[in-house]
Amino acid sequence: MLLATAACAAGPPSPATPAGPAATPGPALTDLTRLAARRIALSDTVAAAKFGTPSPIEDPARERRVVDDAAAVASREGLDPARAQTFFRDQIEASKVVQRGLFRLWADRVDLRPRARPDLGAVRPELDRIGAQMVAGLRATSPVRAGAGCPAALSADAAAVPGDALHREALDVALRSVCGTS
Repeated sequence: MLLATAACAAGPPSPATPAGPAATPGPALTDLTRLAARRIALSDTVAAAKFGTPSPIEDPARERRVVDDAAAVASREGLDPARAQTFFRDQIEASKVVQRGLFRLWADRVDLRPRARPDLGAVRPELDRIGAQMVAGLRATSPVRAGAGCPAALSADAAAVPGDALHREALDVALRSVCGTS
């Protein structure tokens, strides 16, 4: 019930849902969805690192750096930097959904609290690596994200990701700005 880390990190390939020519690159959307799920799964570790410490869930300086870096990379890759910023703000908010949810759970259920405090510094390089892959995923999915079939294909991909209600809520937040103009 508590941790969906392994479940969110991997899952069976979702079937491509044809919805016209724009939905053809289904596997690329699936990859982007899985990257979002992997990033969300790391939020469990981030929450465990912060719980019971003075480290707040909100880290405006780190968040600003992540969003600015994503915009710079997106610009170099020929993507709209503002769209990349929106997408990465959603990734950060999705992480905070998980962290807040776990903090509430752990405040109520002492028996479920993390037994070890992970090193947040060790998690950040993985978050950065996933972030770089996400920018590549945004580039690879530009045509399908702009197509009318994107919402249905994205919904099918998200539904194929196993997880509990908290992690599903976070995935919805992470994916909310995927479809639309590139």
